Amino acid sequence: MTRKFKPARLFVAAMFFVVLGIVTYAFTAANTVPATKAGDGSGAITGYVITNVSYTLNGTDPSMIDAVTFDLDSIPPAGSTMKIQLDSVAADWYDCTNAGVNITCDTTTPQAMVLPADALRVLVVP
Repeated sequence: MTRKFKPARLFVAAMFFVVLGIVTYAFTAANTVPATKAGDGSGAITGYVITNVSYTLNGTDPSMIDAVTFDLDSIPPAGSTMKIQLDSVAADWYDCTNAGVNITCDTTTPQAMVLPADALRVLVVP
């Protein structure tokens, strides 16, 4: 028994694969990827030199520290994260602001106390 191929069926099958190929190409041709940059490198990490450290005690209760001020050797970049820690056990971090190289850290929330203050840890991340 021999089968006869019908030209119409063969044509329909061929057209199906042609259309499938065109649709697939259309979807892949529509993708656009923006140019990006990537890199790898290294650089030295240098710290700041801190001078003129000053503690402002609470006017009513001098056992509390209301603020800490100090100077850096260079101006931190805009948007830098600046924080200090005074008590290494409680591990409270206080936010700081700067006016050039002059840094001020409010230590009232939570209130820093003189007695447990055992260190001045300064964090400045550009």
